[in-house]
Amino acid sequence: MLSLNVRRLAPLIILIAGLVALPFAPFIGEYRVYVIMMFFIYIILAQGYRLIVTAHDWQLYHVVLFGVGAYTSGLLAKYYGFPVFVAIPIGGAMAALMGMAITLPLLRTKGWGFYIATFALAELVRLTWVKVHEFSLLGYSIPFLSFGGPRGIIDVPYAPVIAGVDFSDTTPYYFLVMAVMFGCMYALYRIDRSRIGDSFKAISIDPLLAESIGVRVPRHRILVAAIGGFFAGIAGALLVHRLGAVDPRVFDIITMLYLLIWVVVGGYNTFWGPVIGVVVMQAVFELTRPLMEIRPLFFGIAVILVLVLLPGGLESLIPRARARWRRLRGIETR
Repeated sequence: MLSLNVRRLAPLIILIAGLVALPFAPFIGEYRVYVIMMFFIYIILAQGYRLIVTAHDWQLYHVVLFGVGAYTSGLLAKYYGFPVFVAIPIGGAMAALMGMAITLPLLRTKGWGFYIATFALAELVRLTWVKVHEFSLLGYSIPFLSFGGPRGIIDVPYAPVIAGVDFSDTTPYYFLVMAVMFGCMYALYRIDRSRIGDSFKAISIDPLLAESIGVRVPRHRILVAAIGGFFAGIAGALLVHRLGAVDPRVFDIITMLYLLIWVVVGGYNTFWGPVIGVVVMQAVFELTRPLMEIRPLFFGIAVILVLVLLPGGLESLIPRARARWRRLRGIETR
């Protein structure tokens, strides 16, 4: 029994060992460590979005929740002196509240109506960041609502030194982000396999049928928006305390389209689909940096090929490969 569990966990153990050893490899420079760190942040973002998609609430405001976490954590750390490791979860909580606030008035909308309305409200929030440089009320400045306009916020505090470890350096922060990423993935995995996760999937299949068996659809739609928003906010907060700045252009519709591509290309029917999507598409993104002008062409071709040839995403290749391997083993043992 123990050997069976070890065999099942072996790929995950190898992956974690590789990620831990990666920054110390002689051929890995600081830039590549930073790129892989961004993979971790995007995986948190994509996994949170995939949870929302399991309730069939495809929406266009998830990247704005990513920005809410970044702005909240950055403003609290810069203007109010909050410790970075306190500001990060508060950023996640604020993003969860924003997700609930956007979803609540849209509960009566369905399909494309919901989809377009989420884009409108997301743009309202994002344009507020772009237009509001400093906010004052009755002559008193309110730093928490001073978003810096199109320039964003600069001089955001980096992660501090704890027990002699300077988390503002790339390698220590890499391990911090990796640990948070695995923690978030574990939490999301447990939610996905729980009764609440089953309720989200039931809503996706048939909301009326889900209601008939006791699932409160509006409450669960708000709940999934809050949970997904929390993890998006955590990802945004991790990003801002690495960059030391918040740029509102990072949270526009282009980034949202990339997020959709990650989830669609990787697949959303299983938990690991978005991870595959992020790794594959971000690898394509990095490899095509010299071809900036025609890079969207590669993404467009990838999406079309996946939708036509692999409707279930790249994740659908795994069970096919497994079945083929079993057939080959069966032939060899005869």
